[in-house]
Amino acid sequence: LQQRRGLRLSAPAAIQVTVRDALNQALDEELERDERVFLLGEEVAQYDGAYKISRGLWKKYGDKRIIDTPISEMGFAGIAVGAAMAGLRPVCEFMTFNFSMQAIDQVINSAAKTCYMSAGLISVPVVFRGPNGTAAGVAAQHSQCFAAWYGHCPGLKVVSPWSSEDAKGLLKASIRDDNPVVVLENELLYGVPFEMSEQAQSKEFLIPIGKAKIERPGTHVTLVAHSRPVGHCLEAAAVLSKEGVECEVINLRTIRPIDIETVEASVVKTNHLVTVEGGWPQFGVGAEICARIMEGPAFNYLDAPAVRVTGADVPMPYAKILEDNSIPQVKDIVFAVKKTLNI
Repeated sequence: LQQRRGLRLSAPAAIQVTVRDALNQALDEELERDERVFLLGEEVAQYDGAYKISRGLWKKYGDKRIIDTPISEMGFAGIAVGAAMAGLRPVCEFMTFNFSMQAIDQVINSAAKTCYMSAGLISVPVVFRGPNGTAAGVAAQHSQCFAAWYGHCPGLKVVSPWSSEDAKGLLKASIRDDNPVVVLENELLYGVPFEMSEQAQSKEFLIPIGKAKIERPGTHVTLVAHSRPVGHCLEAAAVLSKEGVECEVINLRTIRPIDIETVEASVVKTNHLVTVEGGWPQFGVGAEICARIMEGPAFNYLDAPAVRVTGADVPMPYAKILEDNSIPQVKDIVFAVKKTLNI
């Protein structure tokens, strides 16, 4: 009626959604869409998940689709891999990726290599997901980033979302993928609200695996990050902008396959590169990006050596002040940019 009267109807506006709710939406939509999808892990059912990612799903889908497991990562990861080989599409939740080390044989030797070793006859469409990287005050055994660990292994796809749109679009794409996918979430981002566009609210919203996103265009230096450090890069870019330095911030989104083409195109434009990650420096994601840039056509466009900003090369301390000094802060990124620009 309003349209007949010539009144303009406004489209649904973007809304604020936390990363936790975005992941919950993704799981709900994929469970509803495909009856082969099921979720298993510790406390995912009646308790609604250790971080409430699976809130409400057990009540909606029941015991056969949302399955609580014993505290045995190798056991339930093996169940997930076997179920995937048999034609189901399991989502295996690790309470943190530090515990995935108990199941790393299943993830690497069983899931990642089976398609190759069966000459393509057996696909393993399994998703391993959960919080990754530094949390807060949980010390050395619970504060590691596994992006480089899992990104090292052929046969796996590895994604590392930052925003709510990243989380929803990448998780849905991972569940639909016919390969094993590791989804590295971040516990400290779960409660953070991000704007979610009308498009991202759709049940068919997917983010292609292997494609980075330019979060902020710039001309003076390229900042490349994944997961929570993307936010730090944007904060550093805002600080530097007041001093006349315009940073181009790239959100990798995917660790494997890595979108080096987007990074190369940016470096060709800015002539400077700084990588930022929460993980350890040795053999890290930033080291891989720097090597790929050096080996490719963008190397000739660099006006200064690439610089890495990483976590400290130590087991994570428990004390907060030491923890803060062990992971990249905004001031560290600002310092690195000024260093590479020689200002």
